[in-house]
Amino acid sequence: MKILIVGLGVIGGGYAMALKEAGYSEVYGIDTNEETLKKAKEMKIIKEGFTREDEIISEMDLIVLAIYPNLVKDFIVKNKNKFKENAIITDVTGIKQLFINDIVEILPQNIDFVFAHPMAGRENKGIDYATNKVFQGANFLIVETKKNKEENIRQIENLAKEMGFKHIKRTTPAFHDEMIAFTSQLPHVLAVALTNSDIENRNTGEFIGDSYRDLTRIANMNEKLWSLLFLGNKKNLLEAMNNFEAEFDKIKKCIEENDEKNLQKLFIKSTIRREQL
Repeated sequence: MKILIVGLGVIGGGYAMALKEAGYSEVYGIDTNEETLKKAKEMKIIKEGFTREDEIISEMDLIVLAIYPNLVKDFIVKNKNKFKENAIITDVTGIKQLFINDIVEILPQNIDFVFAHPMAGRENKGIDYATNKVFQGANFLIVETKKNKEENIRQIENLAKEMGFKHIKRTTPAFHDEMIAFTSQLPHVLAVALTNSDIENRNTGEFIGDSYRDLTRIANMNEKLWSLLFLGNKKNLLEAMNNFEAEFDKIKKCIEENDEKNLQKLFIKSTIRREQL
């Protein structure tokens, strides 16, 4: 099987590493950065690299789009008549409703787009920070559409397992984006807000422990990507933020009123819910 990865950044590069370890030798890469392609070839995670997809796309059995969400639809529109017969396309994008319906409508009948979301990544960007170790034991989401063929979904599921993902779940576009707003985007909001709320020039680094370190790890943001993800899932994210604010205010009120009893109840509730995950 010939596999093409479009975008050899931290996730696309990780995919290439995982596929190599799984025994796939016909893995090709596309990236606008020639230095990235050079590194990928030196690492022997791709067989060949290209800066333009029209040089190779018609030969590919599987295409992985590891690109920004605002570029996915444009890629399909540009290449919809160039894909190989019965090719499978998949992606790694963190939001789906932004483009999924449009793509389903314009995609040729003989091409199947199995939308996916690997729930693993890193704070840094670029192939220099790519690793497939983050996939080991991680969650992998498949966002189904009415046009998907069962055998193609299963092929992507099996590929995810070969790459090291453990928990694979199918879901809908709407529920995916609702849950991702809470489990992924909201934590990034909190990390940014916590980091930026610090008073400058007071040597905070000399006072941090695991709590602060763990909570702010993801504050090291790819500003372009995360702006697109936040704004592309605006409704769901704002709802998650409002729900968080309500819980935050409960804790704040307990502290203001010296309400130890209800404060402890909130702690007990969170402990129980966390242990149930």
